[in-house]
Amino acid sequence: MFLITGATGNVGTEVVSALADAGERVRALVHRPDAPLPDGVEPVVGDLSEPDSLTDAFQGVQGIFLMSGYSDSILARAREAGVRRVVLLSGGSAELEDLDNAISRYMTLTERAVRASGLSWTFLRPRAFMSNALAWRPQLQAGDTVRAQFPKVRAARVDPRDIGEVAARALTDERHDGRIYNLTGPESLLPAELVAVLAEVLGRNLRCVELSNDETRAELQQGTPPEYIDAFFNFYVDGTLDEATIHPDVSDVTGRPARTFRQWAETHAARFRSAG
Repeated sequence: MFLITGATGNVGTEVVSALADAGERVRALVHRPDAPLPDGVEPVVGDLSEPDSLTDAFQGVQGIFLMSGYSDSILARAREAGVRRVVLLSGGSAELEDLDNAISRYMTLTERAVRASGLSWTFLRPRAFMSNALAWRPQLQAGDTVRAQFPKVRAARVDPRDIGEVAARALTDERHDGRIYNLTGPESLLPAELVAVLAEVLGRNLRCVELSNDETRAELQQGTPPEYIDAFFNFYVDGTLDEATIHPDVSDVTGRPARTFRQWAETHAARFRSAG
């Protein structure tokens, strides 16, 4: 049995599907029992911010897929319940070990806690997600212009489906214990190049407007905590985080090429066309 935290999120959904498709027994940590899940997946209600709510979730579980940023008491409870392996969704900024950067800090500290937990572990350090392009949906539903933040920053964006498949293999095969996987797509693209791909896939004449740093900061201030805005500017303006380098780890683990942004866009085109 494998427990998947964040089971209805971008990546957790893909981990659940990959394990279920492989015929594994899967338990999904959810906030409500009627959360949509694949057939045969067992829901269990709990909250990572409340370790006392996870007692039932850990019973009979051999491995867990864990999100970064949560209390190390969760790891102690998992070990006490007999869990043997944890696959951690971390990020590239964990490598920086910059405790002054809000994002790097929580990923770094979570990795340290997992290393010290006594559990077997695998760290997944994906770069930017292809699914982040879904943040453009309101703009595309309102017109043909996309306002791109950090327009000069290239990123080898990764399909969350690829992350899910790597996570599933790491959970079920001890050969991945103690490994750190840097997960990227097969191409490093600018935001304008993403918009161009979406234009072709959606059959629309889209225009990319490149925002200045001041315009980007003003947009982010509408809903992003200040410490996270500072972290993003540290990564993408100061250039401390490399998301442009292409890594072979998806292919090495899965035995097939990482999916391209065009493949992702074609799979999710309906989500850009829908009004909801």
